[in-house]
Amino acid sequence: MGDFTIEVLFIIGLASFRLTRVIVFDKIAEIIRAPFLEEIIEGDEVYTIPKKGPIRSLIGELLSCYWCTGVWVSTGLLAVYTYLPSIGVAIILIFAVAAIASIIETIIGRLLGD
Repeated sequence: MGDFTIEVLFIIGLASFRLTRVIVFDKIAEIIRAPFLEEIIEGDEVYTIPKKGPIRSLIGELLSCYWCTGVWVSTGLLAVYTYLPSIGVAIILIFAVAAIASIIETIIGRLLGD
């Protein structure tokens, strides 16, 4: 598996955080979630529930659970890092940098009262 340092763990953790948020929350991934999740709008609130059917329901449950999706995303990133490091490192770094940018944007937004 190569050198697995605390720095590598931190970078993969950042990448996992960002990729998980993309899959579970971001608009760009709605096309992935749409076959498995149904949106229910009640007033100002929007709820997502898994669609019916054994496979759709299972995948819908996974995609609606940040923690569940995070486990599988982390597993995938670790597998790519371990077995396909030439592309895995690039993918991981892209999502890690995006995570850092997201965190900075959130902090700045709160400081400026956005």
